[in-house]
This record gives sequence, structure tokens and C-alpha cells, in this order.
Amino acid sequence: MMTEEENSVDANSEFELQASQNDVGVVREFVLFLKHNKKWWLTPIIIALLLIAGIAISAGTGAAPFIYTLF
Repeated sequence: MMTEEENSVDANSEFELQASQNDVGVVREFVLFLKHNKKWWLTPIIIALLLIAGIAISAGTGAAPFIYTLF
């Protein structure tokens, strides 16, 4: 049976191991979240929101006349 001190040491070493690993990045972390939680239905929503945001940002630039012809 493990004592409280041994549990604390194991928890600290596991924490240090996780802290020393490289960051995976926002996109990869989001993909892992979708995969782990089985939330694949969020993917089309996120893509649509990113496209709308890209169009909205581009509407304020010199590309605006080209964007307006799409609609």
C-alpha cells in the first residue's frame, strides 16, 4: 500500500514530466479535443465561422470589390 508521501512524489514527477513536454499547438490541441470527446459535428461550424471571419476581415481591404461580386 502506498503512503501519502509516495503518492505525492509520484504526482510531482508526473506533473514535471507533463510540464517538460513540448506544446502541441492550438490547432492540434483542438483536433485532439474533437477526437477525444467525439465532437466531430463541431468541425463544419468552426470552418464556416472561420470563412465568414475571413470574408469580414477581407471586406475592409483592397479585396472588397472582388468579395462583393461573390454575393
